[in-house]
Order: sequence, then structure tokens, then C-alpha cells
Amino acid sequence: MKKKTKFSGICSVFCLTITLFALPASALTLKSDSIEEGKILSLDQVFNSFGCSGKNLSPQLSWSEAPEGTKSFAITVYDPDAPTGSGWWHWLAFDIPANISSLSEGVKALQVPMKEGRTDFGSVGFGGACPPEGHGDHRYIVTIFALDTETLPVDENASGALIGYYLNSHKISSATITGIYSR
Repeated sequence: MKKKTKFSGICSVFCLTITLFALPASALTLKSDSIEEGKILSLDQVFNSFGCSGKNLSPQLSWSEAPEGTKSFAITVYDPDAPTGSGWWHWLAFDIPANISSLSEGVKALQVPMKEGRTDFGSVGFGGACPPEGHGDHRYIVTIFALDTETLPVDENASGALIGYYLNSHKISSATITGIYSR
């Protein structure tokens, strides 16, 4: 019969604790039928103004594995390569209820209980890719945020930076897909 020591008891608790922390946690995932990671965007997600001729449809998105405590979601589309010194906000959708796990292509706030913010194009709603001609590849980072609040204290007139501040203040988890576009 093996004698149990104080050390073996501590080791059992310690080893169990390490094992529990080492178990893979579920991670928020984001998928799209409209955007393939690292691939060129279709004309469906290209703006239809500023010299661009696209359909200006928001991408189809679906997400899963929302972490415990998620009370709402938000989606942003951001171009960090825009020659502005601060990037370019293409979409700010927020206050999406926690029971929603997908948005269809071309969705509007009237079709889903969500709010949309003002983009850097100066309008509310999705604004597709439209980089300056000859400026090279631009990245369009689509991010889903799982948030610990049902609503953000902003409206459609808030700047992308202010909405981004609240998103990061209330973020539990996030996931991204990045599309590329140039002209």
C-alpha cells in the first residue's frame, strides 16, 4: 500500500488545477459566405460611389461559440490601410441581441434588431471597399465582438473611434475575417 504524503495531496490539487486551465476553451468564431480569409473581395462588397462601382452589400456573416456572459454582439468593418492617418470605418453595427448568430448579405438595421453607426463615408450603414486608385492592397477587417452589455451608450451619430472605445471597453471576446481589395 502506497503511503499518501502531504506533497502528493498538494500535487493532486495543483495538477488538477493545471489540467483544468489547460483544457481548450471555446473560442468565438466568425464565418462568411461573402468573404474568404485573405482573398480579394467580390464586387458585392465594393462601394458604389467615390469612383467605385460595386453593389455595396454588407457581407453575409455567421458566428458561434459565444462566451458565457455575452449580452449582445457588434460588427465592424475597418480598413487600416486608408491614407488618413486613422484608417477608415466601413461599418459599425451594434446592439445586436445575443440570440442572433448570423446576418444575411445586404442586411439593413430595419430587418434585424440592431443599430448602425455613421461610417467614414458620412452615412449610416454599410459602406463597401473603395481604396484610392493605385494605392495597393487594402485590408478590410471584419470583426465580431461578444459584449457584456445589451446596449452601447451611443447612437448612429457617434464616431467610429467612440464606438470602438465602447466596444473594447465591453468586449468579452472577438473574432475576425480579413478581405483584400485594390483598384
